[in-house]
Amino acid sequence: MPTKLNDPAAAATVLVTGIGGFLGGHIARQLLASGYRVRGTVRSLTACDRIGSQLCAAAPAGAEALSFVQADLCFDAGWDDALKGCRYVIHTASPFPAGLPKNADELIETAREGALRVLRAAHNAGVARVVLTSSIAATNHGSGQAPYTESDWTDPTSARATPYYRSKTLAEQAAWTFAKKTGLDLAVINPGMIFGPLLGPQYGTSVGLIQQMMSGKLKRVPRFGFAVVDVRDAADAHIRAMTCPDASGQRFIIGGGFFWLRELAAVLAKSFPAYAADLPLGEVPSWMVRAMAPFSPRSRMIIHELDRDLSVSTAKAHRVLNWRARPDEDCIRASAQSLIDYGLIARA
Repeated sequence: MPTKLNDPAAAATVLVTGIGGFLGGHIARQLLASGYRVRGTVRSLTACDRIGSQLCAAAPAGAEALSFVQADLCFDAGWDDALKGCRYVIHTASPFPAGLPKNADELIETAREGALRVLRAAHNAGVARVVLTSSIAATNHGSGQAPYTESDWTDPTSARATPYYRSKTLAEQAAWTFAKKTGLDLAVINPGMIFGPLLGPQYGTSVGLIQQMMSGKLKRVPRFGFAVVDVRDAADAHIRAMTCPDASGQRFIIGGGFFWLRELAAVLAKSFPAYAADLPLGEVPSWMVRAMAPFSPRSRMIIHELDRDLSVSTAKAHRVLNWRARPDEDCIRASAQSLIDYGLIARA
């Protein structure tokens, strides 16, 4: 029988997939600070020293509660061993491409089948709950209207659904189907665009957008926007969903305010005036972005979302998880400050 969700943290081991990633690392750091034992999955054990030093930099004693296991979303090997003795699973690992992938089916297959590999092993191990990281990519691109809620779903057959949106939608739907069939206790977090402080000099697609802006690589930006969330608040939501009894069988949108790209640039310019001259100064007309789409994969990714309000409601997370987010500008500034601190801004 699954262990009760209100058992003390000190007795629990949590498997965090994608522990070397931006969100997975922050989740692991908060779990360690709360007294949990954390086991992280990595594709190569050569990354363990780097990840461990980043996660435990502020609290070296946490290293005793941290361990790693090799497992790859594309292969069955390793997952049953990874789950042995774990009470909870937080599954964050999933591909997030910066542009259109060369093989969309491969991206979708990795996300969906990878999630099912984790869920099958979790079910076999009898874990108390799995928390799956999905995305507002799985809520905001269907027939719904802003502000989008947990009742909304992206239509994976629509022209609006990019390969990444389809991958997140189909992976989450497959997870819910599996949970319903097996009785696995599942909760899902659907975060907005994740910004915030880096744990090391590595960064992914979301923070990479700020890096491009501050490096002068984007002179103007399209009229495209998204809801933002701080990685620390997104991590907190996952941990709350892991133990909150009422989170069972629920999905939760996690986000803050909605920002057009030009508004994001304005926050950066105001907060970091030394970089203001390198930041985008205006918007590219939407007709021009559409005209560029046949020749630009990046334009094709967003043409159906131009000028579209993609704001979200987080009322459910507030009500059920008692979750709150810090001010939106904080996470934007924190990403930029980390990029500066690590020397990752290439001046134009």
